[in-house]
Amino acid sequence: GAKNLYVIAVHGIKGRLNRLPAAGVGDMFVATVKKGKPELRKKVMPAVVIRQRKPFRRKDGVFIYFEDNVGVIVNNK
Repeated sequence: GAKNLYVIAVHGIKGRLNRLPAAGVGDMFVATVKKGKPELRKKVMPAVVIRQRKPFRRKDGVFIYFEDNVGVIVNNK
């Protein structure tokens, strides 16, 4: 599979000049594979953020964060 994803754009974010698009857990984004299987590389594909280092607040008030940033490639369905 893919070891390293490069974020191109985040779904639903229009953007501002010189501002990088930010995505949180559950956000869908468009990415390319930088490290991984050759058949996955050099293609633009959708992905979803499943873990992030930055602490984020859940609805019950608890702050949660993970040890790494992870996204998974999803199919177009």
